[in-house]
Amino acid sequence: MTGRERNWWGWGFADARIDPHGIGAHAGAVLGLDGLGAVEDPVPLEAIALPAPRLDVSALPGGSTDKLDRIHHSLGKSYPDTIRAFRGAIDHVVDAVAHPADEAGVEAVLEWAAGANAAVIPYGGGTSVVGGVEPRGLGGDGSSFDGVVSLDLTRLDRILELDEHSRAARIQAGASGPVLESQLREHGLTLRFFPQSFELSTLGGWLATRAGGHFATGRTHIDDLTESIRAVTPSGAWESRRLPGSGAGVSPDRMLLGSEGTLGVITEAWMRVQPRPEHRASRAVRFGTFAAGCDAARAIVQAGLTPANLRLLDELEALQTGAGDGSGAVLVVGVESPGVDVEDDLRRCLAICREHGGAYDDPAAKKAADGAAGTVDTWRDAFLAMPYLRDALLRCGVLTDTFETAITWDRFPAFHAHVTGAVREALGEPCRVSCRFTHVYPDGPAPYYTVIAPARRGEELAQWQRMKQAAGDAISSGGGTITHHHAVGRDHRPWYDVQRPDVFAAALTGAKQAVDPRGLLNPGVLIG
Repeated sequence: MTGRERNWWGWGFADARIDPHGIGAHAGAVLGLDGLGAVEDPVPLEAIALPAPRLDVSALPGGSTDKLDRIHHSLGKSYPDTIRAFRGAIDHVVDAVAHPADEAGVEAVLEWAAGANAAVIPYGGGTSVVGGVEPRGLGGDGSSFDGVVSLDLTRLDRILELDEHSRAARIQAGASGPVLESQLREHGLTLRFFPQSFELSTLGGWLATRAGGHFATGRTHIDDLTESIRAVTPSGAWESRRLPGSGAGVSPDRMLLGSEGTLGVITEAWMRVQPRPEHRASRAVRFGTFAAGCDAARAIVQAGLTPANLRLLDELEALQTGAGDGSGAVLVVGVESPGVDVEDDLRRCLAICREHGGAYDDPAAKKAADGAAGTVDTWRDAFLAMPYLRDALLRCGVLTDTFETAITWDRFPAFHAHVTGAVREALGEPCRVSCRFTHVYPDGPAPYYTVIAPARRGEELAQWQRMKQAAGDAISSGGGTITHHHAVGRDHRPWYDVQRPDVFAAALTGAKQAVDPRGLLNPGVLIG
């Protein structure tokens, strides 16, 4: 796609990796964590030995048993995924990878899998941080399958049709964010969907996980941008009718959204597009406390304003990202439009911030005075670099991970204290837990937590599991959702099973039985 080499053990592209030397010591100084800084190298790729495929894949259409191909498709990009790859301990490995070039190729792979009794895991950019693409428990002893195949859709990466009159595009599911946007840019259009994983993740992955984009309010979820979806199942293909809206029963595309590859392999979708924004304005507003920033963010969205960015950073999050000095919270406010001036909208948001004690600088005057990028630019750069920074910190003996949720405004203060307290207790001191709002709704925020602590080298997975268990239990008992935009996968299954009603689980199982009677598609995710 780009000719760039992927980092085989961690996030992103190999040429974008951050040099870890000095990172650990700097992080320790900023966060008050002692003993960080010694750099560890990953196990050499050539030292990793994979088990032989358990399946005869000689007849698998577009099949590959290449070592690096199998490694890439056996792990997502969560902290435990990265630790396992870094140490060469890849416990669960796909037997082969299929690379179909079109929908007929997808159908051929599913037909082959049924005959070979092989589980099939749909794969896009491989950016899952919840165990969504890992072949855990599939194939071999204790499994009802003889093996597992990863179905890579990235060759299906084109815009097939464009309806500029209705502002919609029919796009193949394997198109990554940059590939999709490059094709739309030729027509002056954009999908306007930018998750943090944008450079690698794909349209099919966004749809299958009900992903949330970068924008904090308004049409920010992939659901909002979807006109219709087409998917291939072992029982045949299904596609929702292309409509701006419909009240005709349960919508087929709404069943596929968030299905995580269990109800069909998404091959294409009609998506709502729009002209590229030409007008933008933003400010970083400082608040003395995180609570004051919460009140301001709530007042803005409850006033009916829909800024593109309304990202609240607590004191520690602001310090970690360079958006603040740690003395107060920072609310990043941004507005944009393809055709009208946005300064009035920004002024309305800033007026509400002032009413709640917020203060801000004129960014042009500040940049002229100190010659540095403004706070908003600094935060944006840090946001995009965070996954690469996580890998650099991992090499320095730092456990850093994130989890996210959503909760109503009335319950947030007690919920926030409960969750952060549970994580600190699970990890012990020293430990730092910061919070930012990724999305803000009239009825509540979507808090996103970052955890940083010294790793116990060689015991990172057990240490992470204690943290994850504590966080999941606290979120569930506090009434939040186990995931707002990271999906369920295998890591969140225990809490998803608690969150969903039992009767709904039975209905979902019935739908699964209808479209995938042998349960080939991504077993263990959501149901089964």
